Amino acid sequence: MSNPLGIRVNNESFLNENEQDANSCMTELDKGLRSSKVGEQCEAIVRFPKLFEKYPFPILINSSFLKLAEFFQNGSNLLRLWVLRVCQQSEKHLDKILSVDEFVKRIFFVTHSNNPIERALAIRTLGAVARIIPEKQQVHHAIRQALDSHDMVEVEAAINASVQFAAQSKTFAVSMCSKVATMIESLNTPINMKLQLIPVLRHMHHDANTAALVKTLCINLLPKYPAENFVVVILDSLSKLSCETLVDIPDQVNVLLGYLSDPRRKVRYQVLRSLQTLAEKGHLWPNGTVRNLLTIAKDCRDDGNEQSLILAVVMTLTKCPVTCHSLLSEEQQLVYDLCSGCLTLEHHSASAKALAILTSLISYCHVEQIPPPVKYMNLITLHMESLIVTALPQEKFTREFCQYLKCGVQLSEKDAQFGEFFVDLMGSLILDQFTYCERHTVLICETFAALGSQFTSNKFSPLLPPYEDRMDVDEASSGQNPIHKLLPDILRKLLYLVEKKLADKNVQFIEIMTTVVLQAHLGVLIPDNVSAALETVVSSINCWSQYRIARSASRYGQHFISARIYAKLSTAVSLEKLHFFLTALSQISKAECVLMYGREYEDIVKVYKTTNPDDFLPLSQRLEKSIAMYWKALATLKASSSPNHPMTFQSEFIKLRGQFLEALFTAVITKNTQLITLPPAIAQSLAQNSRDHLQMYGHVTNQLRKSVKTFKVCEDAYGKLYKSAFDADPCTLEYIQLAQYLCAVLENSVEAICFVTPSDAPNQPTEGGFPETRLFLNGCQRIIREVQKHPKETGSKKSITTEHTQILLNQIEMAMSVPLCMPRFFFQVLQNTTIKLSVLPQPRALGEPVNVQPNSNLVVKVEGVIQHTGTKPSMFRSIDQVQLTLISQLLTIRPNEMKQNDTVMTQTVKPHRDFLSGSFLLQLSNIQTSTMGTPISMGGQWQVTVEACVIDQAGTLWNTGPKTALLVRVPDDPTKQAVASSSSLRRF
Repeated sequence: MSNPLGIRVNNESFLNENEQDANSCMTELDKGLRSSKVGEQCEAIVRFPKLFEKYPFPILINSSFLKLAEFFQNGSNLLRLWVLRVCQQSEKHLDKILSVDEFVKRIFFVTHSNNPIERALAIRTLGAVARIIPEKQQVHHAIRQALDSHDMVEVEAAINASVQFAAQSKTFAVSMCSKVATMIESLNTPINMKLQLIPVLRHMHHDANTAALVKTLCINLLPKYPAENFVVVILDSLSKLSCETLVDIPDQVNVLLGYLSDPRRKVRYQVLRSLQTLAEKGHLWPNGTVRNLLTIAKDCRDDGNEQSLILAVVMTLTKCPVTCHSLLSEEQQLVYDLCSGCLTLEHHSASAKALAILTSLISYCHVEQIPPPVKYMNLITLHMESLIVTALPQEKFTREFCQYLKCGVQLSEKDAQFGEFFVDLMGSLILDQFTYCERHTVLICETFAALGSQFTSNKFSPLLPPYEDRMDVDEASSGQNPIHKLLPDILRKLLYLVEKKLADKNVQFIEIMTTVVLQAHLGVLIPDNVSAALETVVSSINCWSQYRIARSASRYGQHFISARIYAKLSTAVSLEKLHFFLTALSQISKAECVLMYGREYEDIVKVYKTTNPDDFLPLSQRLEKSIAMYWKALATLKASSSPNHPMTFQSEFIKLRGQFLEALFTAVITKNTQLITLPPAIAQSLAQNSRDHLQMYGHVTNQLRKSVKTFKVCEDAYGKLYKSAFDADPCTLEYIQLAQYLCAVLENSVEAICFVTPSDAPNQPTEGGFPETRLFLNGCQRIIREVQKHPKETGSKKSITTEHTQILLNQIEMAMSVPLCMPRFFFQVLQNTTIKLSVLPQPRALGEPVNVQPNSNLVVKVEGVIQHTGTKPSMFRSIDQVQLTLISQLLTIRPNEMKQNDTVMTQTVKPHRDFLSGSFLLQLSNIQTSTMGTPISMGGQWQVTVEACVIDQAGTLWNTGPKTALLVRVPDDPTKQAVASSSSLRRF
């Protein structure tokens, strides 16, 4: 049966209103279901999967499936077909059906129909929900009966349901094993039905005995049914069964290798696909298997497709270190001969696989710190250019072309000499005037940018000379970034595209290559002629591309360029929130320009003409102006936020940057006031009384110790920001870690001055895996080395001198000289994971408390749904567990009552198909003591807060939220009050 539902759902515009709640959507669908027109009923039914995706809560899903089951029971076959499609598309929500028996009862009722089509639809629907009813014996019996039917439609439905139930139920698999085997071996069973029954056997893996029986059955079937279709289906089923049992993988590999010499191409291709599946599942292969595969691949004489499939299997096996070690020690020459032959052929699929195998072996050698075979590197260097050039013009080789470039980038990380060769090769392709297909051009540019991130220096380089003199550039960049010597030609090509008015047709090329230029100047000032060239190029493209270039400039610390672009774009947008966002970015970039260039922003344009240090603003003024601009940017950024886009990370990141600069400003002021604020006359006495001899230095000691606390606050705040950025990319997380590390380094440096016994130096959190973080880490290391210049104490007691504070001032200058590289997560959210919580009980009206009877406990049930958005939901990390924390706090405290401690309860739950559920038993009691000394239970109002934190697969806890609050009111117990009143009267 075809599935026209896919077209309908893809064009569906229903449920796109954000304000519409679940009840409104359900009411609208219910109107369609109760319509007298069949078309409207079908339209309402096909909308249910989208409703489940938007509101995946058990109560709604349960009631919806019960409605659908009722329509299945009483409706036409057309309605039953659409209900079947809904069950197939909503598989991950089936576990949330609460009334499973009632749902199955309505579906199962149709199996007693006299119409075989109706019975077939019922059997298929039961098979679609096999996950929630794996052990329903009456359903098992109905499937067995349907297998004996004389109607082919019903039999095919039973076979389909058998596959579903065999995958879920051990009981069904064991009981059906003999039945399926009998039907397969029976001469009365049609051939096409046998081909459909054999795949049922692949799920008979629930216990070892059944798996062994099925394996023996399939092996015996191979000689009995030597037809091509039977051999293909049996080998495929055997391989998938072995993938589940694992212990049968070696035997299955031997069986497959026996059929690899079969003269039928379809059989050989199925064998290779099965070997690929086994290679991906596990590497428990017999000895000599890889050698046999290499030998067969070397002797292949077909068009190259079969050889490519064999090499794909070997390529997968090279992901295992054991296989790499075996190939390098025993089959090194065989691998060389095979790959050499493949690289010289024009079959790019086989060449790409051969190149990937060589790359994996060389990477293994570098990981194990053993010298890679020289002949392997020579072979790759010899053929890399010809492979890329021949595949470049043909768009049909995009996958192979991408594999060539990926191998080149991977080898460039391991071998610097090859990296320089590959950079020159990519540069020549970029500067070539030949027009390639757009996809391949973008791949070349992205590869060049990846190489630029590898070779970007992690140190503060001197200012590069002007680009008019090519020889000067080559001399300046010798021994440094190999990208530098190509920058003049890249800039000339960008200007050529602008001059010939080809910028609109090469927007992606301009964006990526401009980013490469900015990346190559990470940590240095861009020369004025390069800045002018970039400004000319940027002004010739559309506003969106200009924003992307400005974003790259912010990420690589070139804030002078980004500030001008942001200021220009802020006047070209129509939405107010976009205007505020771009204005905030412009203010941030201007603040960083003041720190980097040491001048007012309006005077920075002259920075390349005047480099006299006397023209720089004093350190305190630079910090003061930058801090003011940061707080202004924070206010502007908050103006651009909305409930759908709260800008939480962005605001917190800018706030912490401003707080960090304020901490630096406080330390600078302390240094400046050291000589003019002398210690008080009683300083000596204070030092003796407090037994802290550093108090004799007066004001500077206390101010430095306050700075220690300020840096500690910034360090903790960066730690909290890190814990909240669950969806951030690795570069952003590394950058936040290093920002926290910088605060700890400066804190430790100040402690070394103002404390007798400072704390231990902080541990370095990362080695820096990205250009921005390598630059940041290098700056931190320079600051640490400056601490070693502290003057040695001659006496027994420690002192605080101007030399100490001058070193601190130098460290602050170093901290400011490290350009702020805005993290990627500030602009782009590549992975977005949110949790939607539902807390029960709910109040009758919004804002009202939930009433609970005195002397009773409250059951708080928490349900949550994990929602993913983005191209790849779990690109960086995924949720393994969710920690639910409940905090109850008494809000109403009467006079003469003691404040009670908050109740905190924690529960860790594991989500199942993005759904989680937990419950707490909360005791709300306000016990007070009466005048007679007896305890009395009083009422009150509590605030119950539920917070969710996620735990990833590495066991790291992330404070992502959300939080939800609930008001609970417990009235006073009248009986207890009466007892208390009578006791008071008797006492009176």
